[in-house]
Amino acid sequence: MSGFLGRNVLVTGATGLVGSWLVRRLLKDDARVTALIRDWEPESDLIQSGLVNRCRVVTGRLEDVNDVERALAEHEIDAVFHLGAQTQVTTALRSPLGTFESNIRGTYNLLEACRRLSPQVRTVVIASSDKAYGDADELPYTESMPLKGRHPYDVSKSCTDLITHCYAHTYGVPVAIARCGNIYGGGDLNWARIVPGVIRWAFRGERPILRSDGTFLRDYLYVEDVVEAYLVLGEKLGEPGVVGEAFNFGPERPLTVLEITREILRLLSRTDLEPIIRNEAKAEIRDQYLYSAKARERLGWTPRWSLDDGLTATIAWYRRFLLERS
Repeated sequence: MSGFLGRNVLVTGATGLVGSWLVRRLLKDDARVTALIRDWEPESDLIQSGLVNRCRVVTGRLEDVNDVERALAEHEIDAVFHLGAQTQVTTALRSPLGTFESNIRGTYNLLEACRRLSPQVRTVVIASSDKAYGDADELPYTESMPLKGRHPYDVSKSCTDLITHCYAHTYGVPVAIARCGNIYGGGDLNWARIVPGVIRWAFRGERPILRSDGTFLRDYLYVEDVVEAYLVLGEKLGEPGVVGEAFNFGPERPLTVLEITREILRLLSRTDLEPIIRNEAKAEIRDQYLYSAKARERLGWTPRWSLDDGLTATIAWYRRFLLERS
Protein backbone atom coordinates (compact mmCIF):
# COMPACT_ATOMS: atom_id res chain seq x y z
CA MET A 1 0.00 0.00 0.00
CA SER A 2 1.30 3.47 -0.89
CA GLY A 3 2.83 5.55 1.89
CA PHE A 4 0.95 8.57 0.51
CA LEU A 5 -2.59 7.18 0.69
CA GLY A 6 -4.85 9.96 1.98
CA ARG A 7 -1.95 12.37 2.59
CA ASN A 8 -1.93 16.02 1.53
CA VAL A 9 0.92 16.24 -0.99
CA LEU A 10 2.34 19.34 -2.69
CA VAL A 11 4.09 18.92 -6.05
CA THR A 12 6.07 21.84 -7.45
CA GLY A 13 6.89 21.68 -11.14
CA ALA A 14 3.76 19.60 -11.66
CA THR A 15 3.35 20.62 -15.33
CA GLY A 16 6.80 19.29 -16.25
CA LEU A 17 7.82 15.87 -17.53
CA VAL A 18 8.38 14.17 -14.18
CA GLY A 19 5.81 16.28 -12.35
CA SER A 20 2.98 15.12 -14.60
CA TRP A 21 3.91 11.44 -14.17
CA LEU A 22 4.36 11.88 -10.41
CA VAL A 23 0.94 13.52 -10.02
CA ARG A 24 -0.63 10.69 -12.03
CA ARG A 25 0.93 8.10 -9.71
CA LEU A 26 0.02 9.97 -6.51
CA LEU A 27 -3.60 10.31 -7.62
CA LYS A 28 -3.67 6.61 -8.46
CA ASP A 29 -2.44 5.98 -4.91
CA ASP A 30 -5.29 8.13 -3.54
CA ALA A 31 -3.15 11.00 -2.31
CA ARG A 32 -4.71 14.48 -2.15
CA VAL A 33 -2.49 16.45 -4.52
CA THR A 34 -1.90 20.19 -4.60
CA ALA A 35 0.04 21.59 -7.55
CA LEU A 36 1.95 24.87 -7.31
CA ILE A 37 1.87 26.24 -10.86
CA ARG A 38 3.50 29.42 -12.14
CA ASP A 39 2.46 29.32 -15.80
CA TRP A 40 -0.46 27.51 -17.40
CA GLU A 41 1.12 25.15 -19.96
CA PRO A 42 -1.74 23.99 -22.22
CA GLU A 43 0.32 21.24 -23.88
CA SER A 44 1.53 19.79 -20.57
CA ASP A 45 0.38 16.22 -20.05
CA LEU A 46 -0.95 17.25 -16.63
CA ILE A 47 -3.40 19.57 -18.38
CA GLN A 48 -3.99 17.63 -21.61
CA SER A 49 -4.87 14.48 -19.66
CA GLY A 50 -7.30 16.30 -17.37
CA LEU A 51 -5.34 15.22 -14.28
CA VAL A 52 -5.09 18.87 -13.25
CA ASN A 53 -8.85 18.82 -12.61
CA ARG A 54 -8.28 16.25 -9.87
CA CYS A 55 -5.71 18.48 -8.14
CA ARG A 56 -6.00 21.53 -5.96
CA VAL A 57 -4.13 24.20 -7.91
CA VAL A 58 -2.25 27.11 -6.33
CA THR A 59 -1.08 29.76 -8.78
CA GLY A 60 2.21 31.12 -7.53
CA ARG A 61 5.96 31.39 -7.87
CA LEU A 62 8.66 29.56 -5.98
CA GLU A 63 10.61 32.82 -5.91
CA ASP A 64 7.93 34.27 -3.58
CA VAL A 65 8.11 32.63 -0.16
CA ASN A 66 4.60 33.86 0.66
CA ASP A 67 3.17 31.93 -2.30
CA VAL A 68 4.92 28.78 -1.15
CA GLU A 69 3.90 29.16 2.48
CA ARG A 70 0.29 29.84 1.44
CA ALA A 71 0.19 26.60 -0.59
CA LEU A 72 1.55 24.61 2.34
CA ALA A 73 -0.59 26.20 5.04
CA GLU A 74 -3.96 26.51 3.31
CA HIS A 75 -3.92 22.93 2.07
CA GLU A 76 -2.40 21.43 5.25
CA ILE A 77 0.44 19.83 3.29
CA ASP A 78 2.42 17.16 5.09
CA ALA A 79 4.49 15.83 2.13
CA VAL A 80 6.33 17.82 -0.55
CA PHE A 81 7.96 16.81 -3.82
CA HIS A 82 9.99 19.77 -5.03
CA LEU A 83 10.50 19.42 -8.79
CA GLY A 84 10.00 23.05 -9.81
CA ALA A 85 13.12 24.45 -11.49
CA GLN A 86 14.64 25.88 -14.63
CA THR A 87 16.00 22.65 -16.11
CA GLN A 88 17.87 23.63 -19.28
CA VAL A 89 21.66 23.94 -19.45
CA THR A 90 21.56 26.22 -22.51
CA THR A 91 18.91 28.46 -20.94
CA ALA A 92 21.03 28.74 -17.81
CA LEU A 93 24.01 29.77 -19.92
CA ARG A 94 21.97 32.53 -21.60
CA SER A 95 20.14 33.61 -18.44
CA PRO A 96 22.05 32.71 -15.28
CA LEU A 97 20.16 35.12 -13.03
CA GLY A 98 16.77 33.63 -13.89
CA THR A 99 18.16 30.15 -13.29
CA PHE A 100 19.64 31.12 -9.92
CA GLU A 101 16.37 32.77 -8.88
CA SER A 102 14.28 29.75 -9.83
CA ASN A 103 16.58 26.99 -8.68
CA ILE A 104 18.36 28.45 -5.66
CA ARG A 105 15.90 31.01 -4.27
CA GLY A 106 13.01 28.71 -5.14
CA THR A 107 14.54 25.89 -3.11
CA TYR A 108 15.45 27.89 -0.02
CA ASN A 109 12.00 29.49 -0.04
CA LEU A 110 10.42 26.05 -0.14
CA LEU A 111 12.63 24.75 2.67
CA GLU A 112 12.11 27.87 4.78
CA ALA A 113 8.35 27.57 4.42
CA CYS A 114 8.58 23.91 5.47
CA ARG A 115 10.70 24.91 8.48
CA ARG A 116 8.17 27.53 9.55
CA LEU A 117 5.33 25.01 9.33
CA SER A 118 7.11 22.28 11.30
CA PRO A 119 5.92 19.76 12.43
CA GLN A 120 3.07 19.87 9.89
CA VAL A 121 5.38 19.01 6.97
CA ARG A 122 6.77 15.52 7.60
CA THR A 123 8.27 14.60 4.21
CA VAL A 124 10.26 16.69 1.73
CA VAL A 125 11.95 15.25 -1.38
CA ILE A 126 14.17 17.59 -3.39
CA ALA A 127 14.68 16.65 -7.04
CA SER A 128 18.30 17.38 -7.92
CA SER A 129 20.63 16.25 -10.69
CA ASP A 130 23.92 14.54 -11.40
CA LYS A 131 25.08 17.98 -12.55
CA ALA A 132 25.38 19.02 -8.90
CA TYR A 133 28.69 17.12 -8.84
CA GLY A 134 30.25 19.15 -11.66
CA ASP A 135 33.39 17.89 -13.36
CA ALA A 136 34.99 14.89 -11.64
CA ASP A 137 38.37 13.27 -12.16
CA GLU A 138 36.88 9.83 -11.56
CA LEU A 139 33.51 8.34 -12.51
CA PRO A 140 30.91 7.15 -11.70
CA TYR A 141 29.71 9.80 -9.27
CA THR A 142 29.15 8.63 -5.72
CA GLU A 143 27.33 10.56 -3.00
CA SER A 144 30.59 11.07 -1.07
CA MET A 145 32.04 13.23 -3.84
CA PRO A 146 32.19 17.01 -3.38
CA LEU A 147 29.74 19.27 -5.23
CA LYS A 148 31.82 21.27 -7.72
CA GLY A 149 29.48 22.91 -10.21
CA ARG A 150 31.24 25.53 -12.35
CA HIS A 151 28.76 26.54 -15.04
CA PRO A 152 25.44 28.29 -14.25
CA TYR A 153 23.10 25.28 -14.30
CA ASP A 154 25.55 23.02 -12.46
CA VAL A 155 26.20 25.71 -9.83
CA SER A 156 22.47 26.14 -9.27
CA LYS A 157 22.16 22.43 -8.46
CA SER A 158 25.27 22.35 -6.25
CA CYS A 159 23.88 25.29 -4.26
CA THR A 160 20.43 23.71 -4.04
CA ASP A 161 21.89 20.57 -2.52
CA LEU A 162 24.11 22.41 -0.03
CA ILE A 163 21.17 24.54 1.12
CA THR A 164 19.08 21.37 1.52
CA HIS A 165 21.78 19.79 3.70
CA CYS A 166 21.79 23.00 5.77
CA TYR A 167 18.06 22.85 6.46
CA ALA A 168 18.25 19.15 7.29
CA HIS A 169 21.20 19.29 9.65
CA THR A 170 20.67 22.72 11.23
CA TYR A 171 16.88 22.90 11.49
CA GLY A 172 15.84 19.26 11.34
CA VAL A 173 13.69 19.63 8.23
CA PRO A 174 12.74 16.06 7.18
CA VAL A 175 14.26 16.25 3.71
CA ALA A 176 16.30 14.07 1.34
CA ILE A 177 17.81 14.69 -2.11
CA ALA A 178 17.31 12.64 -5.27
CA ARG A 179 20.02 12.97 -7.94
CA CYS A 180 19.18 11.57 -11.36
CA GLY A 181 20.87 11.65 -14.73
CA ASN A 182 19.07 12.48 -17.99
CA ILE A 183 15.37 11.70 -17.62
CA TYR A 184 13.29 10.76 -20.64
CA GLY A 185 9.71 9.72 -21.30
CA GLY A 186 6.44 10.75 -22.90
CA GLY A 187 5.35 14.28 -22.11
CA ASP A 188 8.70 16.05 -22.46
CA LEU A 189 7.96 18.88 -24.89
CA ASN A 190 11.38 20.48 -24.69
CA TRP A 191 12.50 19.53 -28.18
CA ALA A 192 16.07 20.67 -27.47
CA ARG A 193 16.52 17.55 -25.35
CA ILE A 194 18.04 14.63 -27.18
CA VAL A 195 15.29 11.99 -26.82
CA PRO A 196 12.19 14.00 -27.83
CA GLY A 197 14.24 15.93 -30.38
CA VAL A 198 15.49 12.83 -32.19
CA ILE A 199 12.03 11.24 -32.15
CA ARG A 200 10.43 14.31 -33.72
CA TRP A 201 13.17 14.64 -36.33
CA ALA A 202 12.76 10.97 -37.24
CA PHE A 203 8.98 11.27 -37.56
CA ARG A 204 9.56 14.19 -39.93
CA GLY A 205 12.14 12.26 -41.92
CA GLU A 206 14.87 14.74 -40.95
CA ARG A 207 18.42 14.05 -39.83
CA PRO A 208 18.89 14.60 -36.08
CA ILE A 209 21.14 17.49 -35.06
CA LEU A 210 23.58 16.95 -32.18
CA ARG A 211 24.94 20.01 -30.30
CA SER A 212 27.97 18.11 -29.03
CA ASP A 213 30.52 15.96 -30.84
CA GLY A 214 28.37 12.94 -30.02
CA THR A 215 30.82 11.38 -27.56
CA PHE A 216 29.53 12.94 -24.31
CA LEU A 217 28.54 10.18 -21.86
CA ARG A 218 25.25 10.33 -19.97
CA ASP A 219 22.82 8.22 -17.94
CA TYR A 220 19.34 7.86 -19.43
CA LEU A 221 16.62 6.95 -16.92
CA TYR A 222 12.99 6.34 -17.84
CA VAL A 223 10.51 8.66 -16.14
CA GLU A 224 8.51 5.93 -14.38
CA ASP A 225 11.70 4.71 -12.70
CA VAL A 226 12.30 8.29 -11.54
CA VAL A 227 8.80 8.54 -10.09
CA GLU A 228 9.37 5.29 -8.23
CA ALA A 229 12.66 6.65 -6.89
CA TYR A 230 11.02 9.81 -5.55
CA LEU A 231 8.18 7.87 -3.94
CA VAL A 232 10.36 5.27 -2.24
CA LEU A 233 12.66 8.02 -0.98
CA GLY A 234 9.69 9.87 0.48
CA GLU A 235 8.23 6.72 2.02
CA LYS A 236 11.51 5.85 3.78
CA LEU A 237 12.31 9.32 5.13
CA GLY A 238 11.46 8.18 8.64
CA GLU A 239 14.07 5.41 8.57
CA PRO A 240 17.69 5.72 9.76
CA GLY A 241 20.23 6.80 7.17
CA VAL A 242 17.76 8.62 4.93
CA VAL A 243 16.92 12.06 6.37
CA GLY A 244 19.43 14.70 5.27
CA GLU A 245 21.01 12.33 2.76
CA ALA A 246 21.46 12.49 -1.01
CA PHE A 247 20.83 9.44 -3.21
CA ASN A 248 21.92 8.72 -6.76
CA PHE A 249 19.38 7.10 -9.08
CA GLY A 250 20.70 5.81 -12.38
CA PRO A 251 20.69 2.79 -14.70
CA GLU A 252 24.47 2.33 -14.38
CA ARG A 253 24.69 1.96 -18.14
CA PRO A 254 26.02 5.24 -19.56
CA LEU A 255 25.67 5.90 -23.28
CA THR A 256 27.19 8.45 -25.60
CA VAL A 257 24.86 10.96 -27.21
CA LEU A 258 25.50 9.24 -30.53
CA GLU A 259 24.62 5.82 -29.05
CA ILE A 260 21.27 6.97 -27.63
CA THR A 261 20.50 8.73 -30.93
CA ARG A 262 21.18 5.61 -32.98
CA GLU A 263 19.20 3.44 -30.56
CA ILE A 264 16.14 5.67 -31.07
CA LEU A 265 16.61 5.62 -34.85
CA ARG A 266 16.93 1.82 -34.77
CA LEU A 267 13.65 1.45 -32.86
CA LEU A 268 11.97 3.74 -35.39
CA SER A 269 13.52 1.88 -38.37
CA ARG A 270 15.14 5.13 -39.50
CA THR A 271 18.82 4.22 -39.42
CA ASP A 272 19.08 5.94 -42.81
CA LEU A 273 18.95 9.31 -41.02
CA GLU A 274 22.61 9.95 -40.24
CA PRO A 275 22.96 12.47 -37.38
CA ILE A 276 24.42 15.92 -38.09
CA ILE A 277 27.16 16.61 -35.55
CA ARG A 278 27.49 20.33 -34.83
CA ASN A 279 30.09 20.07 -32.05
CA GLU A 280 29.12 23.47 -30.66
CA ALA A 281 28.10 22.62 -27.08
CA LYS A 282 29.38 25.11 -24.51
CA ALA A 283 29.61 25.07 -20.71
CA GLU A 284 28.61 21.41 -20.49
CA ILE A 285 30.23 18.59 -18.54
CA ARG A 286 31.59 16.02 -20.97
CA ASP A 287 30.97 12.78 -19.05
CA GLN A 288 28.44 12.15 -16.28
CA TYR A 289 27.09 8.94 -14.83
CA LEU A 290 26.03 7.71 -11.42
CA TYR A 291 26.69 4.84 -9.05
CA SER A 292 23.42 3.86 -7.33
CA ALA A 293 24.55 1.34 -4.69
CA LYS A 294 23.36 3.56 -1.82
CA ALA A 295 19.82 3.64 -3.24
CA ARG A 296 19.87 -0.14 -3.70
CA GLU A 297 21.12 -0.84 -0.19
CA ARG A 298 19.17 1.70 1.87
CA LEU A 299 16.01 2.14 -0.21
CA GLY A 300 15.73 -1.13 -2.14
CA TRP A 301 15.44 0.81 -5.40
CA THR A 302 16.55 -0.51 -8.78
CA PRO A 303 15.33 0.59 -12.22
CA ARG A 304 12.59 -1.65 -13.63
CA TRP A 305 12.61 -0.39 -17.22
CA SER A 306 15.22 -1.48 -19.74
CA LEU A 307 16.42 1.10 -22.24
CA ASP A 308 14.55 -0.59 -25.11
CA ASP A 309 11.31 -0.82 -23.15
CA GLY A 310 11.54 2.77 -21.95
CA LEU A 311 12.31 4.13 -25.40
CA THR A 312 9.57 2.01 -26.99
CA ALA A 313 6.99 3.40 -24.54
CA THR A 314 8.31 6.92 -25.11
CA ILE A 315 8.14 6.61 -28.90
CA ALA A 316 4.54 5.36 -28.64
CA TRP A 317 3.60 8.42 -26.59
CA TYR A 318 5.12 10.82 -29.12
CA ARG A 319 3.55 8.97 -32.03
CA ARG A 320 0.11 9.60 -30.53
CA PHE A 321 0.96 13.18 -29.58
CA LEU A 322 2.38 14.17 -32.96
CA LEU A 323 -0.30 12.38 -34.98
CA GLU A 324 -3.02 14.26 -33.10
CA ARG A 325 -1.39 17.52 -34.15
CA SER A 326 -0.64 16.63 -37.77
